[in-house]
Amino acid sequence: MSLFRKRDPSERVKPQNLDETGILDLPYLVLTILLACIGVLMMFSASYAKAYYDTGNSAYYFVRQVWFAAGGIAVTIIIGRLNYFIWHRLSLLILGAAILLLAMVLIPGVGVTHNGATRWLRIGIEFQPSEIAKLAVILTFASFMSVFQDRMGTFTYGVLPYVLILGVVAGLLVLQKHLSATLIICLIGAFMMMIGGTRWPWFVVLGVVFGIFLLIYLSSRGYAGGRVTAWKNPESDPRGAGYQIIQSKYAISSGGLLGLGFGKSHQKYLYLPEAQNDYIFAIVCEELGLIGASVVMLLFIFLILRGYWIAIHARDRFGTLIAAGFSTKLAIQVFFNIGVVTNFLPATGISLPFFSYGGTALLLQMFEMGIVLSVSRWCTNKQAIGRRKA
Repeated sequence: MSLFRKRDPSERVKPQNLDETGILDLPYLVLTILLACIGVLMMFSASYAKAYYDTGNSAYYFVRQVWFAAGGIAVTIIIGRLNYFIWHRLSLLILGAAILLLAMVLIPGVGVTHNGATRWLRIGIEFQPSEIAKLAVILTFASFMSVFQDRMGTFTYGVLPYVLILGVVAGLLVLQKHLSATLIICLIGAFMMMIGGTRWPWFVVLGVVFGIFLLIYLSSRGYAGGRVTAWKNPESDPRGAGYQIIQSKYAISSGGLLGLGFGKSHQKYLYLPEAQNDYIFAIVCEELGLIGASVVMLLFIFLILRGYWIAIHARDRFGTLIAAGFSTKLAIQVFFNIGVVTNFLPATGISLPFFSYGGTALLLQMFEMGIVLSVSRWCTNKQAIGRRKA
Protein backbone atom coordinates (compact mmCIF):
# COMPACT_ATOMS: atom_id res chain seq x y z
CA MET A 1 0.00 0.00 0.00
CA SER A 2 1.31 3.44 -0.88
CA LEU A 3 2.46 5.66 1.98
CA PHE A 4 1.14 8.73 0.16
CA ARG A 5 -2.43 9.59 -0.63
CA LYS A 6 -3.83 7.90 -3.72
CA ARG A 7 -4.85 10.01 -6.66
CA ASP A 8 -6.89 9.48 -9.78
CA PRO A 9 -4.48 7.98 -12.38
CA SER A 10 -5.83 10.40 -14.95
CA GLU A 11 -5.08 13.36 -12.73
CA ARG A 12 -2.67 15.83 -14.35
CA VAL A 13 -1.40 19.25 -13.44
CA LYS A 14 -3.57 21.92 -15.02
CA PRO A 15 -3.02 25.68 -15.02
CA GLN A 16 -6.10 26.34 -12.90
CA ASN A 17 -4.77 23.99 -10.20
CA LEU A 18 -1.49 25.85 -9.77
CA ASP A 19 -0.39 27.56 -6.60
CA GLU A 20 -1.54 31.17 -6.82
CA THR A 21 2.00 32.50 -7.22
CA GLY A 22 3.74 29.48 -8.73
CA ILE A 23 7.04 30.50 -7.07
CA LEU A 24 9.84 28.15 -6.05
CA ASP A 25 9.78 26.80 -2.50
CA LEU A 26 11.98 29.35 -0.72
CA PRO A 27 13.07 27.19 2.28
CA TYR A 28 14.15 24.36 -0.04
CA LEU A 29 16.04 26.73 -2.33
CA VAL A 30 17.80 28.50 0.55
CA LEU A 31 18.82 25.21 2.19
CA THR A 32 20.16 23.89 -1.11
CA ILE A 33 22.24 27.00 -1.83
CA LEU A 34 23.45 27.20 1.78
CA LEU A 35 24.66 23.59 1.76
CA ALA A 36 26.34 24.07 -1.61
CA CYS A 37 28.18 27.18 -0.38
CA ILE A 38 29.29 25.59 2.89
CA GLY A 39 30.33 22.51 0.96
CA VAL A 40 32.54 24.49 -1.42
CA LEU A 41 34.24 26.32 1.46
CA MET A 42 34.89 23.08 3.36
CA MET A 43 36.14 21.41 0.19
CA PHE A 44 38.66 24.24 -0.23
CA SER A 45 39.87 23.84 3.32
CA ALA A 46 40.09 20.06 3.01
CA SER A 47 41.78 20.08 -0.40
CA TYR A 48 44.39 22.82 -0.54
CA ALA A 49 47.25 20.68 0.85
CA LYS A 50 46.42 17.86 -1.57
CA ALA A 51 45.97 20.32 -4.44
CA TYR A 52 49.36 21.91 -3.79
CA TYR A 53 51.00 18.48 -3.61
CA ASP A 54 49.36 17.33 -6.87
CA THR A 55 49.47 20.50 -8.97
CA GLY A 56 51.51 23.17 -7.19
CA ASN A 57 48.35 25.29 -6.94
CA SER A 58 46.60 25.05 -3.57
CA ALA A 59 43.38 26.51 -5.03
CA TYR A 60 43.20 24.12 -8.00
CA TYR A 61 40.34 21.95 -6.72
CA PHE A 62 38.57 24.91 -5.15
CA VAL A 63 38.43 27.00 -8.33
CA ARG A 64 37.03 24.09 -10.33
CA GLN A 65 34.42 23.37 -7.68
CA VAL A 66 33.39 27.03 -7.45
CA TRP A 67 32.63 27.12 -11.17
CA PHE A 68 30.56 23.96 -10.95
CA ALA A 69 28.76 25.23 -7.83
CA ALA A 70 27.90 28.52 -9.52
CA GLY A 71 26.67 26.66 -12.58
CA GLY A 72 24.78 24.26 -10.32
CA ILE A 73 22.89 27.05 -8.58
CA ALA A 74 21.89 28.46 -11.96
CA VAL A 75 20.82 24.99 -13.10
CA THR A 76 18.75 24.53 -9.94
CA ILE A 77 16.80 27.74 -10.56
CA ILE A 78 16.36 27.10 -14.30
CA ILE A 79 15.19 23.50 -13.86
CA GLY A 80 12.94 24.65 -11.03
CA ARG A 81 11.11 26.92 -13.46
CA LEU A 82 10.31 24.10 -15.90
CA ASN A 83 7.19 21.96 -15.88
CA TYR A 84 8.43 18.75 -14.30
CA PHE A 85 6.20 16.63 -16.55
CA ILE A 86 8.91 16.96 -19.19
CA TRP A 87 10.85 14.34 -17.20
CA HIS A 88 7.86 12.01 -17.41
CA ARG A 89 8.24 12.05 -21.19
CA LEU A 90 12.05 11.81 -21.17
CA SER A 91 12.46 9.19 -18.43
CA LEU A 92 12.91 6.16 -20.71
CA LEU A 93 15.34 8.07 -22.93
CA ILE A 94 17.41 9.03 -19.87
CA LEU A 95 17.34 5.42 -18.64
CA GLY A 96 18.52 4.13 -22.02
CA ALA A 97 21.36 6.67 -22.07
CA ALA A 98 22.38 5.71 -18.51
CA ILE A 99 22.51 1.99 -19.38
CA LEU A 100 24.55 2.71 -22.51
CA LEU A 101 27.03 4.82 -20.53
CA LEU A 102 27.33 2.14 -17.83
CA ALA A 103 28.09 -0.44 -20.51
CA MET A 104 30.72 1.83 -22.08
CA VAL A 105 32.65 1.89 -18.80
CA LEU A 106 33.24 -1.87 -19.19
CA ILE A 107 34.82 -1.53 -22.64
CA PRO A 108 38.64 -1.87 -22.33
CA GLY A 109 40.34 1.43 -23.03
CA VAL A 110 37.14 3.44 -22.72
CA GLY A 111 36.48 3.41 -18.97
CA VAL A 112 38.71 5.63 -16.80
CA THR A 113 40.43 4.13 -13.76
CA HIS A 114 41.14 5.90 -10.46
CA ASN A 115 42.58 4.22 -7.36
CA GLY A 116 42.23 0.80 -8.98
CA ALA A 117 38.51 1.24 -9.80
CA THR A 118 37.17 1.71 -13.35
CA ARG A 119 33.92 3.64 -12.88
CA TRP A 120 34.38 6.81 -14.90
CA LEU A 121 34.03 7.99 -18.48
CA ARG A 122 35.73 10.94 -20.10
CA ILE A 123 33.57 12.55 -22.79
CA GLY A 124 34.75 16.14 -22.74
CA ILE A 125 34.39 16.04 -18.95
CA GLU A 126 35.00 13.14 -16.60
CA PHE A 127 32.01 11.68 -14.76
CA GLN A 128 30.54 8.55 -13.21
CA PRO A 129 27.62 7.12 -15.21
CA SER A 130 26.30 5.63 -11.97
CA GLU A 131 25.17 9.13 -10.93
CA ILE A 132 23.08 9.42 -14.09
CA ALA A 133 21.72 5.90 -13.44
CA LYS A 134 20.38 6.98 -10.04
CA LEU A 135 18.58 9.90 -11.67
CA ALA A 136 17.22 7.64 -14.42
CA VAL A 137 15.90 4.99 -12.02
CA ILE A 138 13.96 7.56 -9.97
CA LEU A 139 12.41 9.22 -13.02
CA THR A 140 11.55 5.93 -14.76
CA PHE A 141 10.05 4.33 -11.66
CA ALA A 142 7.97 7.45 -10.98
CA SER A 143 6.80 7.53 -14.59
CA PHE A 144 5.70 3.88 -14.60
CA MET A 145 4.08 4.09 -11.18
CA SER A 146 2.07 7.17 -12.08
CA VAL A 147 0.72 5.43 -15.18
CA PHE A 148 0.04 2.02 -13.59
CA GLN A 149 -1.22 3.29 -10.23
CA ASP A 150 -4.30 1.03 -10.08
CA ARG A 151 -2.31 -2.06 -11.11
CA MET A 152 0.65 -1.75 -8.75
CA GLY A 153 -0.70 -4.61 -6.66
CA THR A 154 -0.06 -7.08 -9.49
CA PHE A 155 3.21 -8.81 -10.32
CA THR A 156 3.19 -7.66 -13.94
CA TYR A 157 2.91 -3.94 -13.19
CA GLY A 158 4.01 -3.72 -9.54
CA VAL A 159 7.14 -5.89 -9.53
CA LEU A 160 8.39 -7.14 -12.89
CA PRO A 161 9.37 -3.90 -14.71
CA TYR A 162 11.19 -2.51 -11.67
CA VAL A 163 13.08 -5.72 -10.96
CA LEU A 164 14.16 -5.90 -14.61
CA ILE A 165 15.41 -2.30 -14.58
CA LEU A 166 17.23 -2.77 -11.29
CA GLY A 167 18.68 -6.07 -12.51
CA VAL A 168 20.19 -4.50 -15.63
CA VAL A 169 21.53 -1.39 -13.89
CA ALA A 170 22.80 -3.25 -10.80
CA GLY A 171 24.34 -5.97 -12.97
CA LEU A 172 26.41 -3.42 -14.89
CA LEU A 173 27.49 -1.78 -11.61
CA VAL A 174 28.50 -5.13 -10.13
CA LEU A 175 30.70 -5.76 -13.18
CA GLN A 176 32.35 -2.42 -12.39
CA LYS A 177 32.85 -3.61 -8.78
CA HIS A 178 30.81 -0.58 -7.70
CA LEU A 179 29.06 -2.00 -4.64
CA SER A 180 28.16 1.36 -3.09
CA ALA A 181 26.23 2.55 -6.15
CA THR A 182 24.56 -0.87 -6.40
CA LEU A 183 23.36 -0.61 -2.80
CA ILE A 184 22.08 2.94 -3.22
CA ILE A 185 20.16 2.22 -6.44
CA CYS A 186 18.61 -0.93 -5.02
CA LEU A 187 17.54 0.88 -1.84
CA ILE A 188 16.07 3.78 -3.82
CA GLY A 189 14.23 1.34 -6.06
CA ALA A 190 12.85 -0.60 -3.09
CA PHE A 191 11.67 2.60 -1.40
CA MET A 192 9.90 3.82 -4.53
CA MET A 193 8.22 0.43 -4.99
CA MET A 194 7.04 0.63 -1.39
CA ILE A 195 5.47 4.09 -1.71
CA GLY A 196 4.31 3.29 -5.23
CA GLY A 197 2.03 0.50 -4.06
CA THR A 198 3.93 -2.80 -4.52
CA ARG A 199 2.55 -5.38 -2.09
CA TRP A 200 4.72 -6.09 0.93
CA PRO A 201 5.15 -9.90 0.47
CA TRP A 202 7.26 -9.17 -2.60
CA PHE A 203 9.70 -7.21 -0.45
CA VAL A 204 10.32 -10.30 1.66
CA VAL A 205 11.16 -12.34 -1.44
CA LEU A 206 13.31 -9.60 -2.97
CA GLY A 207 15.02 -8.94 0.37
CA VAL A 208 16.03 -12.60 0.72
CA VAL A 209 17.34 -12.68 -2.85
CA PHE A 210 19.34 -9.49 -2.34
CA GLY A 211 20.71 -10.74 0.98
CA ILE A 212 21.95 -13.96 -0.63
CA PHE A 213 23.56 -11.97 -3.45
CA LEU A 214 25.28 -9.68 -0.94
CA LEU A 215 26.71 -12.60 1.03
CA ILE A 216 28.02 -14.25 -2.13
CA TYR A 217 29.48 -10.98 -3.37
CA LEU A 218 31.29 -10.20 -0.12
CA SER A 219 32.69 -13.70 0.18
CA SER A 220 33.88 -13.82 -3.44
CA ARG A 221 35.37 -10.33 -3.62
CA GLY A 222 38.45 -10.09 -1.47
CA TYR A 223 38.55 -6.29 -1.37
CA ALA A 224 34.93 -6.06 -0.17
CA GLY A 225 35.49 -8.63 2.55
CA GLY A 226 38.68 -6.80 3.55
CA ARG A 227 36.69 -3.61 4.09
CA VAL A 228 34.35 -5.43 6.47
CA THR A 229 37.36 -6.79 8.38
CA ALA A 230 38.91 -3.32 8.59
CA TRP A 231 35.60 -1.90 9.78
CA LYS A 232 35.35 -4.40 12.62
CA ASN A 233 38.93 -3.94 13.79
CA PRO A 234 40.89 -1.21 11.95
CA GLU A 235 43.74 -1.42 14.46
CA SER A 236 44.52 -4.93 13.20
CA ASP A 237 46.01 -3.40 10.05
CA PRO A 238 46.85 0.21 10.96
CA ARG A 239 49.09 0.82 7.93
CA GLY A 240 46.89 -1.02 5.45
CA ALA A 241 43.13 -1.49 5.26
CA GLY A 242 42.53 0.19 8.62
CA TYR A 243 44.69 3.26 7.97
CA GLN A 244 42.00 5.53 6.51
CA ILE A 245 39.49 4.69 9.23
CA ILE A 246 42.02 5.36 11.99
CA GLN A 247 43.04 8.71 10.49
CA SER A 248 39.37 9.67 10.15
CA LYS A 249 38.76 8.89 13.81
CA TYR A 250 41.81 10.98 14.74
CA ALA A 251 40.34 13.93 12.84
CA ILE A 252 36.90 13.60 14.44
CA SER A 253 38.24 13.20 17.98
CA SER A 254 40.70 16.11 17.72
CA GLY A 255 37.87 18.46 16.74
CA GLY A 256 36.25 18.27 20.15
CA LEU A 257 33.21 20.42 20.84
CA LEU A 258 34.13 23.63 19.00
CA GLY A 259 36.75 22.39 16.53
CA LEU A 260 40.25 23.60 15.70
CA GLY A 261 38.93 26.40 13.50
CA PHE A 262 38.29 26.75 9.78
CA GLY A 263 41.41 25.88 7.79
CA LYS A 264 43.29 24.53 10.80
CA SER A 265 42.89 20.79 10.29
CA HIS A 266 46.02 18.66 10.74
CA GLN A 267 44.77 15.45 9.12
CA LYS A 268 44.27 17.04 5.71
CA TYR A 269 48.04 17.42 5.34
CA LEU A 270 48.21 14.09 3.50
CA TYR A 271 47.49 12.03 6.60
CA LEU A 272 43.85 11.32 5.75
CA PRO A 273 43.37 9.91 2.23
CA GLU A 274 40.49 11.40 0.21
CA ALA A 275 40.11 14.25 2.70
CA GLN A 276 38.54 16.40 -0.02
CA ASN A 277 36.28 13.63 -1.23
CA ASP A 278 34.67 10.71 0.62
CA TYR A 279 36.14 11.68 4.01
CA ILE A 280 35.49 15.40 3.94
CA PHE A 281 33.04 15.12 6.84
CA ALA A 282 35.94 14.10 9.08
CA ILE A 283 37.58 17.46 8.25
CA VAL A 284 34.27 19.20 9.00
CA CYS A 285 34.31 17.57 12.45
CA GLU A 286 37.97 18.45 13.02
CA GLU A 287 37.67 22.11 12.05
CA LEU A 288 34.11 22.92 13.13
CA GLY A 289 33.80 20.50 16.04
CA LEU A 290 30.74 18.65 17.24
CA ILE A 291 28.62 21.80 17.13
CA GLY A 292 29.56 22.70 13.56
CA ALA A 293 29.15 19.13 12.33
CA SER A 294 25.76 18.95 14.03
CA VAL A 295 24.66 22.14 12.26
CA VAL A 296 25.67 20.62 8.91
CA MET A 297 23.70 17.46 9.68
CA LEU A 298 20.69 19.51 10.74
CA LEU A 299 20.78 21.41 7.45
CA PHE A 300 20.73 18.10 5.59
CA ILE A 301 17.85 16.87 7.76
CA PHE A 302 15.83 20.05 7.15
CA LEU A 303 16.43 19.78 3.39
CA ILE A 304 15.37 16.13 3.32
CA LEU A 305 12.26 16.74 5.42
CA ARG A 306 11.33 19.73 3.28
CA GLY A 307 11.67 17.51 0.23
CA TYR A 308 9.24 15.01 1.74
CA TRP A 309 6.88 17.86 2.61
CA ILE A 310 6.91 18.89 -1.05
CA ALA A 311 6.29 15.27 -2.05
CA ILE A 312 3.29 14.93 0.25
CA HIS A 313 1.77 18.18 -0.98
CA ALA A 314 2.47 17.59 -4.67
CA ARG A 315 -0.50 18.06 -6.97
CA ASP A 316 -0.12 14.70 -8.76
CA ARG A 317 1.35 11.23 -8.24
CA PHE A 318 4.35 11.72 -10.52
CA GLY A 319 5.40 14.83 -8.61
CA THR A 320 5.02 13.00 -5.31
CA LEU A 321 7.17 10.10 -6.46
CA ILE A 322 10.04 12.09 -7.93
CA ALA A 323 10.24 14.48 -4.96
CA ALA A 324 10.20 11.56 -2.53
CA GLY A 325 12.71 9.64 -4.66
CA PHE A 326 15.29 12.43 -4.80
CA SER A 327 14.83 13.18 -1.09
CA THR A 328 15.42 9.51 -0.30
CA LYS A 329 18.51 9.39 -2.50
CA LEU A 330 19.92 12.39 -0.64
CA ALA A 331 19.09 10.83 2.74
CA ILE A 332 20.72 7.50 1.85
CA GLN A 333 23.93 9.09 0.58
CA VAL A 334 24.29 11.39 3.59
CA PHE A 335 23.61 8.53 6.01
CA PHE A 336 26.06 6.17 4.33
CA ASN A 337 28.83 8.74 4.01
CA ILE A 338 28.65 9.93 7.61
CA GLY A 339 28.27 6.31 8.75
CA VAL A 340 31.48 5.35 6.94
CA VAL A 341 33.46 8.38 8.13
CA THR A 342 32.52 7.68 11.76
CA ASN A 343 33.16 3.91 11.27
CA PHE A 344 29.51 3.12 11.97
CA LEU A 345 29.42 1.39 8.58
CA PRO A 346 32.08 -0.36 6.44
CA ALA A 347 33.79 1.77 3.79
CA THR A 348 31.58 2.03 0.71
CA GLY A 349 33.07 4.82 -1.39
CA ILE A 350 30.03 7.11 -1.19
CA SER A 351 30.62 10.85 -1.43
CA LEU A 352 28.91 13.49 0.72
CA PRO A 353 26.42 15.48 -1.39
CA PHE A 354 27.34 19.16 -1.94
CA PHE A 355 30.63 18.72 -0.03
CA SER A 356 32.80 16.09 -1.73
CA TYR A 357 34.98 17.14 -4.65
CA GLY A 358 33.49 16.35 -8.05
CA GLY A 359 32.02 18.91 -10.40
CA THR A 360 29.71 16.71 -12.45
CA ALA A 361 28.35 15.01 -9.33
CA LEU A 362 27.60 18.44 -7.82
CA LEU A 363 25.89 19.57 -11.03
CA LEU A 364 23.68 16.47 -11.05
CA GLN A 365 22.78 16.96 -7.39
CA MET A 366 21.76 20.56 -8.06
CA PHE A 367 19.85 19.39 -11.14
CA GLU A 368 17.87 16.96 -8.95
CA MET A 369 17.17 19.65 -6.38
CA GLY A 370 15.87 21.77 -9.25
CA ILE A 371 13.37 19.05 -10.20
CA VAL A 372 12.10 18.96 -6.61
CA LEU A 373 11.77 22.75 -6.70
CA SER A 374 9.80 22.40 -9.92
CA VAL A 375 7.38 20.09 -8.10
CA SER A 376 7.11 22.69 -5.31
CA ARG A 377 5.77 25.27 -7.77
CA TRP A 378 2.75 23.09 -8.38
CA CYS A 379 2.04 22.08 -4.77
CA THR A 380 -1.40 22.38 -3.20
CA ASN A 381 -1.93 25.73 -1.54
CA LYS A 382 -5.06 25.32 0.57
CA GLN A 383 -5.25 29.00 1.50
CA ALA A 384 -5.03 30.09 -2.14
CA ILE A 385 -7.64 27.53 -3.17
CA GLY A 386 -9.90 28.68 -0.36
CA ARG A 387 -9.64 32.30 -1.49
CA ARG A 388 -10.28 31.28 -5.07
CA LYS A 389 -13.46 29.39 -4.10
CA ALA A 390 -14.65 32.30 -2.00
